[in-house]
Amino acid sequence: MGRFVAYLVRFAIILFGYAVASLAASAFLNILFLASLGYTPDHAHPTATAALYFSIPFVALFVAYFAFMPAVVVILVAEILGRRDWLYYALAGAVVAAAYLGLVDHAQEPTFAVTDTSAIMAVIGGGMVGGIFYSLSAGRWAGSWWKDENASTSPGPSGS
Repeated sequence: MGRFVAYLVRFAIILFGYAVASLAASAFLNILFLASLGYTPDHAHPTATAALYFSIPFVALFVAYFAFMPAVVVILVAEILGRRDWLYYALAGAVVAAAYLGLVDHAQEPTFAVTDTSAIMAVIGGGMVGGIFYSLSAGRWAGSWWKDENASTSPGPSGS
């Protein structure tokens, strides 16, 4: 029963981390979009700030939807290998974003394809930000659910 609870807790932590990563990537994309339109914190209108309260979670739904399958593969690899460093998750976020861009490019839907170089870099940067935030929220304990709690951490007797 204890092992089953450990699996459920780890699964809940992974889902929480994925939600945090999606929100962070969404916030990054929203801020880049506002900056490309010329909005700065000095000239921010109160309606722009209020719009972010709605648009960040709304865009996060799309980020989470489109990045789900590549992210599942990355998270499974991280859990199996026990990767806990932020650089792995940042690069994995870039790979997830690139996989999304590749899938969109091969979808034969010309109106949905991302072809602008700055938009491609923004999506890959959003993936990296999402990966870093996943690392901070859930990746630090990757692989901890399958380690044996009774395993010895000492090297054992030396034999001398």
